Amino acid sequence: MRHDGGRAAVLLWASMLIRPVTARGFRRVTAALPCALAALSLWAAPALASTLVIEGAGNGHGVGMSQDGALGYAQHGWTDSEILAHYYTGTALGQAPAGFVVKVLVGSKVQDVPLERYVRGVVSAEMPSSWPLAALEAQAIASRTYALTTDAGGSRFDVYSDTRSQMYLGVAAETASTNAAVAATAGQVVTYDGQPVTTYYFASSGGMTEDNENSFLGSTPEPWLRAVPDAYETNASSWKLSISFASAATRLSGLVKGSFRGIEVLKRGVSPRIVEAEVLGSRGATPVSGPELEARLGLSSAWAYFSVKNDTSVTREPDLSGQAPFTSPSAESPPASAPAAAPGPQGGAPAPATAASTASAADTGGAQAQ
Repeated sequence: MRHDGGRAAVLLWASMLIRPVTARGFRRVTAALPCALAALSLWAAPALASTLVIEGAGNGHGVGMSQDGALGYAQHGWTDSEILAHYYTGTALGQAPAGFVVKVLVGSKVQDVPLERYVRGVVSAEMPSSWPLAALEAQAIASRTYALTTDAGGSRFDVYSDTRSQMYLGVAAETASTNAAVAATAGQVVTYDGQPVTTYYFASSGGMTEDNENSFLGSTPEPWLRAVPDAYETNASSWKLSISFASAATRLSGLVKGSFRGIEVLKRGVSPRIVEAEVLGSRGATPVSGPELEARLGLSSAWAYFSVKNDTSVTREPDLSGQAPFTSPSAESPPASAPAAAPGPQGGAPAPATAASTASAADTGGAQAQ
C-alpha cells in the first residue's frame, strides 16, 4: 500500500519549520497535518511479523506398512497376509531359519535374544494390544522380518532396542493379545523372490505410502517398497503447524541466505511427500531435501504444504512440483486370494503373558501406532 499523500504532507509540514510561510501557506500546511500524522504513525509502527503455516498428513517416512492403515484394513476384514501383501508389493510369506538369534543393543550391552522372544518384546511396544488380531499379526510378521534382514550395528549387533531400529521392551512389555499374535504367526516372514526382505513400517501414511527412494534419498528402488493407496487411514493423520519466520530461520540455520522469505517445493514423490525444495532468502535460494525439511522444522512427515500468513492474509507458497492436489483413495475389498505361509520350523521359547505399558516411538523400522 502506498502513502504518497501522507509523505508529501509530512514534507510540507517539515518545510515550515525551516522557512517562513504566508497565511495561505500556513492554511495548506495545517490542512495537511492530519494526513502527515497518520503517515508518521504508520512509519513508526513495527512491521507485522510473518508466520510460516505448514499443513500436512501422515506420521513417519511413509515407506512400507502403515500401522494406522493396517488397523483400518483389519477392521474391514482383511487378514494379516492380505494386509502385508498390500503394503509390500509382490511379496509372499516364508519361514525364518530355525534357531535364529537376534543381537539387540540394549543400552551399551548386546543381548542375544531368540527371534520369537524378541518379536514378543517388539509387537507389544510398537502397536496397542487392544487392536484387532489381524493387525497385531501383520505387525509381528513385519517386525520378525525386519529383525532378520537388518544389520544396524554391522557384525557387532543387528538392531537397536529403540527408535533407530524398532522398539524392543522385552518381557516386561508383553501382553496376552500381542503374544497370541506372535504365536499365531510363529516363524513367518515376508519374502520377495523367495528371500526375506527388509520390511519398513511407520505410524500413519496420510492416505498414500511412498517409494523407498523418495524417502530414503540415495537408496536403490526396491520392487516390494512401492507406493500404494492407503484406503483406511484415519483423519487424525492430518496436521497443521504455524511457525514464526524468526523461528523457522533458526531451525533452518545454514540454509537461509539473508533474511528468510519462505519455502518453494520443486519435486514431490508418488504421494505428496516432498523430495526436493528450496529455502528462499533475500539473498538467494538454497536447495534442501524433503526429509531434511521434515527434520529441521520438526514435522510429522515430509507430506507438507507451505503458506505465509501476514495479519489475516494467507498466501500459498510456490509449488513447482506440478503434482495435482491429493485425492483420498476409495475403499478397497480384500483380494480374491492371498499368499499362503510356507510351512517351516518355529523359533524362540514361550514366555508368560504379562501386561505392560508401551513407549512412544518413531524409528527406521516404524513408528509406534497411537
